[in-house]
Amino acid sequence: MPARLRIADPADVASALGRVGDGGAERADLKLLTKHFLAVLADRAPGRAVEVRVPPYAAAQVIEGVRHTRGTPPAVVETDAATWIALATGALGWDAALAEGRVVASGERTDLAAYLPLVNGR
Repeated sequence: MPARLRIADPADVASALGRVGDGGAERADLKLLTKHFLAVLADRAPGRAVEVRVPPYAAAQVIEGVRHTRGTPPAVVETDAATWIALATGALGWDAALAEGRVVASGERTDLAAYLPLVNGR
C-alpha cells in the first residue's frame, strides 16, 4: 500500500514556494509541494473516483463516486509538477491549463476547477 500523503509544515511550504517563485526550486521543493497540494486536495475532496497523477512525485485518489480498485482508473487527471503547483496556488487557471495542453483529464468528475486553487482559504 502506498504511503499516505501528508499536509506539509506551513513553514516548509512557504520556503519551497518562495524558491519556486524565485526560479530557484530544486527537485525536493517540487516533490514537497506536489505531495502537499495533493494531500490538501484529498482532504478537501475525499473519495476514490478520480486519480490525480503528478509524475514522478505522487498520485492521489479524490472525489466521491464510483471507485476503482485495480488497473487504470476510469477517471484520470495528469500533469507535471510545475503545472500542478501553479494550479494549486492560483497562478494558473484550470481552463487555461487544459487549453494549453498542460493537463490531460479524461473520464467523469475530472474537472477540478471547483477545487482550485488550494491556497488562500479555499
